[in-house]
Amino acid sequence: MDYSGPYAKELELACLTVQRATLLTKKLLEAVDKGTLGKSDDSPVTIADFAAQALIIGAIHNAFPDDEFVGEEDSTALRQDETLLERTWELASTSRLDDEASESLLYAPQSREEMLEIIDLGAKGQCTPRSRAWVLDPVDGTATFMKNQQYAVCLSLVENGQQKIGVLGGPNLNLEDGRIQEEVTDQDGYGHQVLAVVGEGAWIRKMSTGSLLPATKLDPVAQIMDPSEIQFVDCSAATSSNFELHARVAKRLGAPWPPRADLWAAQLRYVAIAIGGCHVLIKVPRKTSYRSKIWDHSGGMLIAQELGVTVTDLSGNPVDCSLGRTLAGCYGMVVAPASIHGRIVEAIRDTMEESDDDE
Repeated sequence: MDYSGPYAKELELACLTVQRATLLTKKLLEAVDKGTLGKSDDSPVTIADFAAQALIIGAIHNAFPDDEFVGEEDSTALRQDETLLERTWELASTSRLDDEASESLLYAPQSREEMLEIIDLGAKGQCTPRSRAWVLDPVDGTATFMKNQQYAVCLSLVENGQQKIGVLGGPNLNLEDGRIQEEVTDQDGYGHQVLAVVGEGAWIRKMSTGSLLPATKLDPVAQIMDPSEIQFVDCSAATSSNFELHARVAKRLGAPWPPRADLWAAQLRYVAIAIGGCHVLIKVPRKTSYRSKIWDHSGGMLIAQELGVTVTDLSGNPVDCSLGRTLAGCYGMVVAPASIHGRIVEAIRDTMEESDDDE
């Protein structure tokens, strides 16, 4: 790719640090015991989450010390478990790019205590209308990561509440048949990286162990008009969204169901729209109080939008990325080509009203 715009430095650094973090996760996949512990919400977390967050924030913070960070992890568990701390430090301190020129652009923590402090930068940050914040999910899809299936390393730049850069690394992405499947993984290489800059479009590249490989510009998504052509991406195992109601929306539209892609990692559902033959993602929460974490969507939303996709809440309102650590003003999601987005919003509204009448 040939990008020399105002975010050129940020983009190069983001792509390199995501690539280095994906190599870290691949290294851990070779281990039998991945150092798992339980989070308060009972989702699994591994030393890869901690070590990847340390490397990503360390590199960006060194280059942009005034920026904020919004990350999923904090260092509490590591401070309470010496064995876990040592394993995380070993992973973070030995994961480097093979290319010296590329690695020289990236900083890494120099001690265990610095690593812990860097991790905690992510736990303290907020996205506000006047902040410049890097939003990251070091391992999106930890449950599937533990099975050596699909997962993503995610980083985005949000400036004054607006997404500017999005970089998603899929270390196991195998695109040989033009779709993304949990069990069909890249076992010989290092997957793919999908990236976008606001107003400039989106690209894809293969990842390597060294310097960044050439990137190819992605074509815009098809602006379909006929609902029968829709290919959904969803997650049948998600407990936060109403998969059964999603099926009723598809039936009302006359769209094929079940979804073409069934993916656990939230960010990879955006990748499935960008490169995996899917068109539409909807999320109707089971609880009216549910709000998504910003790191599950920031960056992926930008990639989709740069390819001609409209991203809104269930009422068709734009998503606000300036409300802290969640998408606090966004109830549910509708992600679809602009040509058919309005019809999907209407179908969801009618289906939800029908569901309320049935109760």
